Amino acid sequence: MTVGRPVLRVRDGVISRRPDTLAAEEPMEIRVNGRPLTVTMRTPGGDFDLAIGFLVSEGVVHAADDVVSVRYCAGATDDGSNTYNVVDVQLSPRVPPPDASLERSFYTTSSCGLCGKASLEAVRTSSAWSVAEDPLRVTPQLLSALPERLREEQRVFDSTGGLHAAGLFDAEGTLLCLREDVGRHNAVDKVIGYALREGMLPLRESMLMVSGRASFELVQKAVMAGIPLLAAVSAPSSLAVDLADDNGLTLVGFLRGSSMNVYAGTDRIEPVRVG
Repeated sequence: MTVGRPVLRVRDGVISRRPDTLAAEEPMEIRVNGRPLTVTMRTPGGDFDLAIGFLVSEGVVHAADDVVSVRYCAGATDDGSNTYNVVDVQLSPRVPPPDASLERSFYTTSSCGLCGKASLEAVRTSSAWSVAEDPLRVTPQLLSALPERLREEQRVFDSTGGLHAAGLFDAEGTLLCLREDVGRHNAVDKVIGYALREGMLPLRESMLMVSGRASFELVQKAVMAGIPLLAAVSAPSSLAVDLADDNGLTLVGFLRGSSMNVYAGTDRIEPVRVG
């Protein structure tokens, strides 16, 4: 997940040469039943979870037995050797293959999982589960503890300073899974892929904490996995708030210390005091 590079370091006019540790970023092609579906820029590690989580987010799979196998296959080198950058997911015969509208005409970058989507109409994906009636209730005190718990487990971030993190928490604030990646959406897909492989979907009474902003796509991924609450340390977009409100998801932004803004699903925060 990291690579070393020599750098010229300047501090207060003092110049020195030293090695630096960077977050790795490489392309990964996701294939379904041998057919190329998309290419995403990601941090290597948790690749199988990333591929499966992507398919959950797109409404292709919903349960562990929807997936027959996941494997690395031959890469794009001239000699056909395995680069460990191509992952093929074999679906159960009863699972329909992905709709052609999911195919990307461009690479999915590490900053935007929706870039190159073939059709804007395909962005709003229908979920197999509703989060609107999820019984999760949390206090502001519980939420305020999540960023620090997430940060404490960001092992690769400590050495690179260049990775996003997504953490899955239960209703008591216990961390169930954490994944890091150069892309926010990839980190979330890795968490969701892990949950599907463990037979945990839908993720009732759970919370998803992300280290960056809350985009439309991250709200969509939470809804698709049955997660009723998404919290972010930074701002949400207007479309993210609209989607959260439409689906009954609780969306928390600017979660820093004891401060936060709850943009949607305020009834899950108790006690609610309006001042």
